[in-house]
Amino acid sequence: MKVPFLDLKVQYAALKNEISVALQQVLDKTAFAGGYFVEKFETEFAAFCTCKYAAGVGSGTDALWLALLALGVEPGDEVITVPNTFIATAEAISFCGAKPVFVDIDENTYNMDAAKLEQAITAKTKAIIPVHLYGQMADMDSIMTIAQKHNVIVIEDASQAHGAEYKGKPAGSIGDAGCFSFYPGKNLGAYGEAGAVVTNNADTAGKIKMIRDHGQSKKYHHAMIGWNARMDGLQGAVLSVKLQHLPAWSRARRENAQVYNELLEGVNGIVIPQEADYAKHVYHIYPILIRQRDRLIEYLAQKEISCGIHYPIPVHLTEAYKALGYKKGDFPVTEKCADQLVSLPMFPELSKEQIIYVNQEIKNFLQQA
Repeated sequence: MKVPFLDLKVQYAALKNEISVALQQVLDKTAFAGGYFVEKFETEFAAFCTCKYAAGVGSGTDALWLALLALGVEPGDEVITVPNTFIATAEAISFCGAKPVFVDIDENTYNMDAAKLEQAITAKTKAIIPVHLYGQMADMDSIMTIAQKHNVIVIEDASQAHGAEYKGKPAGSIGDAGCFSFYPGKNLGAYGEAGAVVTNNADTAGKIKMIRDHGQSKKYHHAMIGWNARMDGLQGAVLSVKLQHLPAWSRARRENAQVYNELLEGVNGIVIPQEADYAKHVYHIYPILIRQRDRLIEYLAQKEISCGIHYPIPVHLTEAYKALGYKKGDFPVTEKCADQLVSLPMFPELSKEQIIYVNQEIKNFLQQA
């Protein structure tokens, strides 16, 4: 049996007619750069996140960068985040001229360890970026309490957490801003690059919309130095269609995760994902911890089961951030995850039979190991 890590074709087949109509509407209106379809999606996505405002941008990286700029992060500032993330989180900080400062992650949720956060705060700390990794939100009450104590802004990196919840509050709705990626493989994915920032602050939303459009308050009236980070109309239209299906897809992901949990619970040598008491996990990724990770991936590939690694090199150990001076051993939980986590196939259309097959082959591998 062949089990892909992700199958965008099966999702597209189910939506083909809806998508075709939406794209034709964009073509008919020739609303290609920003405009009606982006504004429509912004309204819908803000409501989905229970926020007052949303600003569509060109990518998740743009979302993080523009949110930091709009909230006043400048050269010389420090921004605290985690090394267990895609490098875009740190890149956005660097492109503001600020310095990324890392804290380790919690070994149960794989998100920022709030108990280690306060010791990383200095007089230069301007912001904290908790990353809601794999589809589960970080411990936001603890993070917000510390941030408010030190008068530090909080930007949620919710690029993998569309529709996830913290005590009933949607991802992106708790901090000063929430940033999302709509890269095609995400739980809510565009048909190209796209991202968005959500916020309840009108000033923040207004600044982001100006920065994304060359700093214009209106055409040719440049109030600030900006950039070209607009969402295009085709992506806005696609995302509006797919947003209607996201709750059902999230339910399917959670059901698939439950099947994995039931089959892998208690299997010696494996640690399955833990859903925090406060969380509604949407399982963008279903990662398991196993010492023989690389050998398992090779074995499963022989059985036509595709897996992934998120992420094999922690940000603090990348060549790009060598100048920060971190070394191996500085963040042991993150480094353990980099060495031992493997992401199993996970997407809404994944069948129970496929999950059972993956589970059986993992157990076969362990018996041979």
